[in-house]
Amino acid sequence: MPRPFRFIIASVVAVLLAACSSSKPQWKLNDVRGHLPDLSFQLTADNGKPVTAEDFKGKVNLLYFGYTHCPDVCPLTLTHLHIVMQHLGELADQVHVLFVSVDPARDTPAVLHKYVAAFDSHVTGLTGTQDQIEALAKRYRVAYNKEAVKPDGSYDVSHSSGIYIFGPRGRARLLATSADSIDAITHDLKQLLRQSG
Repeated sequence: MPRPFRFIIASVVAVLLAACSSSKPQWKLNDVRGHLPDLSFQLTADNGKPVTAEDFKGKVNLLYFGYTHCPDVCPLTLTHLHIVMQHLGELADQVHVLFVSVDPARDTPAVLHKYVAAFDSHVTGLTGTQDQIEALAKRYRVAYNKEAVKPDGSYDVSHSSGIYIFGPRGRARLLATSADSIDAITHDLKQLLRQSG
């Protein structure tokens, strides 16, 4: 093959390779691929039935740890995610939010159901034994701690506020917080759905 043709072919290959590398998704959230384990749990859903991570495969899942008596960050985060779902439009049916209670003593399935239903139909409340919750929290490096009981018998639970995003096969992909904008979360969920499709 004459040298000029070899040079042209090499140039075309270089351009194609550059195009492929530039087509990698540009995430606005934290890319955690390879840094966190796949989605895995055995808990009780807010309808009272036992569930595992397998029951939610096939959708993009957002895992969030909180509790129904939370005075601030939990309702704000769920409201935030409700608006994200609205922005996703029809794509929202391919996304699910898993709200894991870090206060299983008070958050029965019935309490959880009433709570999450007030925010969005794409949210499922999850609870379990203290050991199950502790194991799942440890799996995703989530910290939580029951505060001192107040004179009226109430108490708060301090907890991490990360939103763990898993692809349809249950692989950890992204990490968001309630501080991330609605546009950033929506953008990355759309990219993840396109990539998965």
